[in-house]
Amino acid sequence: MIQLLFLVLIAEGAVALLLLVNIGPLRELVMKSLDQLKTGKGPATVKTIAGTLLVILLSSVTSILKIQNKGAKLGTMSPMDQVLWRTHLLEASLMGFTLFLGFLIDRMHYYLQEYITLRNNIGASKYKLEQLQKEKLQLIEKEEKASKEIKQLQGEISKLSESLKKLKMESEEKDKKVETAEAHVAALQKQSAELLLEYDRLKRISENGGLRMKLGSLCWQRHLQLKLRKFSMLNRDSKLQHENPYRNKR
Repeated sequence: MIQLLFLVLIAEGAVALLLLVNIGPLRELVMKSLDQLKTGKGPATVKTIAGTLLVILLSSVTSILKIQNKGAKLGTMSPMDQVLWRTHLLEASLMGFTLFLGFLIDRMHYYLQEYITLRNNIGASKYKLEQLQKEKLQLIEKEEKASKEIKQLQGEISKLSESLKKLKMESEEKDKKVETAEAHVAALQKQSAELLLEYDRLKRISENGGLRMKLGSLCWQRHLQLKLRKFSMLNRDSKLQHENPYRNKR
């Protein structure tokens, strides 16, 4: 038992030394082995072994206390009790150191993992910081370009405002011209309306004159027809008169 505890103490001391001192790739190897030990059934096994050692430690301590109480009652301890007392004391001290080194190794492994993660995070944060600095420089350059563009746009806006004022003046002048033109158009519309009325009146008069002329021509035609009828009747009467004397002579 004592030899086994010495071997465990030596192994734990070597692991603790490798965790404390960075000797090539040995620390990484020890860290990986401890990571594998803490996965799966490893933690339960370690806790079981630690609990067993703690129970043995308590039994050894109780045995030591019993031997001391026995020696105190008798005044002296027998050689057998002294050997047992020393054996239990050595076992208890070895188990105590074993448990202490196991706890120390566990804490060292935990804090080394935290240190590695923090170092990785610091590296990532440094990379992000460099990227942010680059982005900051790019933003500063963009801001300078934007300020230049803003100045150019302000100049263009001032030019456009001046041209807008000119256009307003021109539009006002054109509005005045349009108003005068509209007044002139209104006057022309009135004149055209008056002319249309006059044209309609003259047209009606001309249409009435044409009707009168047609009526006159019709009356004249009727008069001529009547005269022709009278003339034809006179001719017929004259012919009849010429024919009647010839018949009388016969």
